[in-house]
Amino acid sequence: MPGLLKALRLLGDESRLRMLRLLEREELSVAELQEILGMGQSRISMALSQLRQAGLVELRRAGQKSLYRYCGDDTVANILHQSALELAETRDDDEALRLILKKRKDRVRSYFDELAGRFGRDYVPGRSWKGLSEMLLKLLPPMRIADIGAGEGTLSLLLAQRAEHVIGIDNSEKMVEYAAGVAKRSRVRNVEFRLGDLEDLPIPDASVDLALFSQSLHHAIHPQKAVHEASRILKPGGRIVILDLQRHNFEEARELYADVWLGFTQVEILDFLRKARFRAADIATVHREDEAPHLETVLAVAEKVFTARA
Repeated sequence: MPGLLKALRLLGDESRLRMLRLLEREELSVAELQEILGMGQSRISMALSQLRQAGLVELRRAGQKSLYRYCGDDTVANILHQSALELAETRDDDEALRLILKKRKDRVRSYFDELAGRFGRDYVPGRSWKGLSEMLLKLLPPMRIADIGAGEGTLSLLLAQRAEHVIGIDNSEKMVEYAAGVAKRSRVRNVEFRLGDLEDLPIPDASVDLALFSQSLHHAIHPQKAVHEASRILKPGGRIVILDLQRHNFEEARELYADVWLGFTQVEILDFLRKARFRAADIATVHREDEAPHLETVLAVAEKVFTARA
């Protein structure tokens, strides 16, 4: 009975309750719990120590890693299952756990991440990022594309090599003029640049096959509204691509680059997509800068849901 009472007292704290729910489902490290819960290392380590002393979790060594797992009884397990219905953070915790497990399983991506660290540094005749990107662009099927937050139009012009038509949108009149000038001088006729806001796109409903945010969503005042606008202009079954910064603490970016948001967590991006009625979302961290502030890039791809009205 004393052990059970101690366990119940520990479960009175919401953060420990959330932590134990996650550990019942999967072994996790302190770093992984930090990423899921958004809590500091010292706070998590203290909670784990208390849960371990109460016999609710145990530690397992896996090489140099330390993994914690649940080892409580059925009584505590029933409490955890009930808490899932009452905790406001349950859905976000579960989504973040799914992303953590996806990272673990992505062995192929780990291989290519290692390769990317050497790519461009070690000389291999004929191998270059430019050549690779040109090859992938040629594989794109002809489609109508909206480049939302197109800036100087570099990506729009690259996509125009293969696309049926590209519409580049930017809220800077000078950027639009510059991009349009480059397109005219280059005689690229299947691309146009329009002045417009990310949250109020000058594009008709259901008229494009692909809506692309390339490092532009963090400039939107209301990113959720911008994602809804992307959904509006997409044909049913069309796809959205979001390439943006992972949430970071580099505050100088607000002044240096006029960033409104310091990136987004993967859970936040998935929530944007879900609320805008996208499905089959695939998201992953695809790059990490070697130098400080070590900004990370996230890539998300999802499909617009078919509706009866569409």
